[in-house]
Amino acid sequence: MRTGNLFRKKSISKILHDSSDLSLHGTGMKRTLGVVDLTALGVAAIVGAGIFSTIGNAAATGGPAVSLLFVFTAIACGLSAMCYAEFASAIPISGSAYTYAYASFGELVAWIIGWDLIMEYAIGNIAVAISWSGYFTGLLSGFGIHIYDFLTTDYLTAFRGYHEALTLIQNGTSISSLSPTLNEAYQAWTTAPKIFNFRLIADIPAFMIVVIITWICYIGIRESKRANNMMVLLKVGVLILVIAAGAFYVDPANWSPFAPNGLPGVLKGISGVFFAYIGFDAISTTAEECKNPKRDLPRSMFYSLLITTILYVLVSLVLTGMVSYDQLGVADPLAFVFAKLNLAKLSGIIAISAVIAMASVLLVFQLGQPRIWMSMSRDGLLPPIFAKLHPKYRTPGFSTIVTGVLVALPALFMNLTEVTDLTSIGTLFAFVLVSGGILIINPKGSRTRNDKGFIVPYLNSRYYIPPTVLIVGFILSYTNTGVPGLENIFTNYSIHSIPYILFWLTTIIVTILSVVKSWSFIPVIGLLTNFYLMSELGITNWTRFGVWLIIGLLLYFSYGIFHSKLNESKDNRPISY
Repeated sequence: MRTGNLFRKKSISKILHDSSDLSLHGTGMKRTLGVVDLTALGVAAIVGAGIFSTIGNAAATGGPAVSLLFVFTAIACGLSAMCYAEFASAIPISGSAYTYAYASFGELVAWIIGWDLIMEYAIGNIAVAISWSGYFTGLLSGFGIHIYDFLTTDYLTAFRGYHEALTLIQNGTSISSLSPTLNEAYQAWTTAPKIFNFRLIADIPAFMIVVIITWICYIGIRESKRANNMMVLLKVGVLILVIAAGAFYVDPANWSPFAPNGLPGVLKGISGVFFAYIGFDAISTTAEECKNPKRDLPRSMFYSLLITTILYVLVSLVLTGMVSYDQLGVADPLAFVFAKLNLAKLSGIIAISAVIAMASVLLVFQLGQPRIWMSMSRDGLLPPIFAKLHPKYRTPGFSTIVTGVLVALPALFMNLTEVTDLTSIGTLFAFVLVSGGILIINPKGSRTRNDKGFIVPYLNSRYYIPPTVLIVGFILSYTNTGVPGLENIFTNYSIHSIPYILFWLTTIIVTILSVVKSWSFIPVIGLLTNFYLMSELGITNWTRFGVWLIIGLLLYFSYGIFHSKLNESKDNRPISY
């Protein structure tokens, strides 16, 4: 095996040629998506758990200033969105960041990013399915419908909750005094039927919603589009209602102090707030089903980010204006606030909207994962069956079923609520590589081509990056941000400093290169911003992320490297347009 083979690149001209061959022979996918449909997919993916749950915890620590954190995070995502938009315009193929990395960094990095995206799409959807189940069963309870606890709780939660509750009961706590979560776990464990002393406990609603969403994705993009557009219309309508109705109950006194815990308090919510924006990149996985991908993909990414940022900022201001910020650290802040103000009907509407919002998130990511596998399979890095399209529906049928199984079965039995941060670090890693990819294929924004696709606006980093890095470095090093600067990480070193050390080393190297080579400012600042957000996720998540990538590398070196289509191709040339 030659080391050079690990970084062999698939030229953009070959990627586009292979795609046109599929369309020419009638073996491509159905092109039915317009800019409105794509924007709806982006809004569907973004507006989910973030606005219905994460926003509460972020506001509880950051106060009303969390609204500015949404703006900052949107700008960070917008920088990445520009890089995605240029790639999507130049390479309108369903592989998303995987295909972009193949053209810019080479095969090994492409495999790594393809494997990494499983965390954002498939594994992230397990957590979404479990969250959806909680909202759904809570909604049914509001209507007086109660499903047995052992049918709505995963096995691990029931096992752990039972033993914790048992300890409390033995110490004198009554069952009725247990928290609702512990009580539910205790009841699930004690009432569950048994087979050979094994308790039959499973989260059936989580399983069923994944099955339903997978079936919609399987039968066609047109059906998925219609279902998604309807769900997005409903949940955006409800959020507008929340903003309009809540505005009448805002007390401006609740906005003072605006940042009660200072900048450190605001930054504590950065992981959760970023998680609220995950999803706009999923639009790019539908490139081969767009009517005009070169034009519509970039537009839809920006539209969806703009729409959701406006919604997030307004909702956060209304929530923190209706009640004091320190009351918002609950799982369902929107419903909680309206219930607290005796607006029970609106609280019920919000609960329904949350169920719809979660379902639409599931749909978008269940659409995205099979299409990434399809692209990897076309390149030979996965078995050919992953690229096979259904003869009638023109969807990647096998990949869709496998995605459904990988999400539905773990959602039955496992508690994976901890994957929120793991999903975030995987997505941020993709953003870093996509930004870096632009610096490889188009470092000065001077690429010329016949079509009028989107190009990231060029600003010379030589003039903008040094002052930006110096200002940010001063703020982190000499102000009370809670984030260690250069001085602190080397004088007070610990294993938890490793992500920050990597961030600062990367910042120094990239700054020098950007000055010497006059790189485009937007991809550089996008790369550094997302790397900083990665460093905020802690060493535990970095360790889990590293283990996940090692597993992926083992699969690549056992299958992908031997079956790559580039083994039989002479097309290992530098990138061309």
